[in-house]
Amino acid sequence: MAHITRRPFVSHLRASATSHVVYMKRGKVKRSGTGLAFWFRPLTATLSEVPVDNRDMSLVFHTRTADFQDAAVQATVSYRIARPDTAVERVDFSIHPANGQWQADPLNALNQLVSETAQQHATAVLAGMTLTEALTAGLGATRDAIASGLSADPRISATGVDVVGVRVLSIRPEADVERALQTPTREAVQQEADKATYERRALAVERERVISQNELQSRIELAAREQELLQQEGENERRRAQDEAAARAIADDAAARGERVLGEARAESARALAEAYNNADPRVLLARAAETAAENLGNVRSLSLTPDLLSQFLGSSAFLKD
Repeated sequence: MAHITRRPFVSHLRASATSHVVYMKRGKVKRSGTGLAFWFRPLTATLSEVPVDNRDMSLVFHTRTADFQDAAVQATVSYRIARPDTAVERVDFSIHPANGQWQADPLNALNQLVSETAQQHATAVLAGMTLTEALTAGLGATRDAIASGLSADPRISATGVDVVGVRVLSIRPEADVERALQTPTREAVQQEADKATYERRALAVERERVISQNELQSRIELAAREQELLQQEGENERRRAQDEAAARAIADDAAARGERVLGEARAESARALAEAYNNADPRVLLARAAETAAENLGNVRSLSLTPDLLSQFLGSSAFLKD
């Protein structure tokens, strides 16, 4: 909005860089341009201010497709007033010389013109599509139809407006129809999810089976090795017992042979001794007996010899002599 400073009989106007001001006096254009600053007399001046920056206008409207389905279209149209001198001749952009306010609502009128024209072209292109086609391919077709339609419309170009860009954000059916259209896709997605879940579970079960088989095989191999170990230990024990029995038999045989040899030697010694005693002098035998008795009696402090004992001994000696 232009800034106006009032003085007696004269005022000063200063416009922004995005505003085009047209100053007319007595039906003739005195000044026209962007970002102007000048003095004027309010009683004789006619002022118009046209914004020349890009302006975005949002559109939300309903239309009907070829299969009689309602669709809501959301779009945005960007435009600018490229020829402000032409615009002031078609739309009332005049401002009050005292405060710089628009005396009408020019932007609303211009937005209404652009909106109605855009809706007309969008409705025309969507009317030739089914709802499914509109939802799948309608965004690009609607955008192109609105852009080309606004650029070629004579009323738009006559107001000095150029279309900068068109964006169609969404085309949506009614809520219940949208849910119905989403159902097959949701079912397919759910089926894929269930399939993935089942496959994951089957894979887990297969892995569990493989693990169980491996554990069972390990237990079988361990049991077989334990059995082999037990058999080997039994075999070792049997061999050890056989070796010990053989060693004992050898030892017993050697001991028996030794005892037999020793017995034979003792018997031979006894026999030789008996033969020697039998052929020996009785006095020698008596001396030997006394020697043996002395060896076996130990420490004898006193010994009593009775006549009976001597007679018996002498009788034995006589017997041995005979």
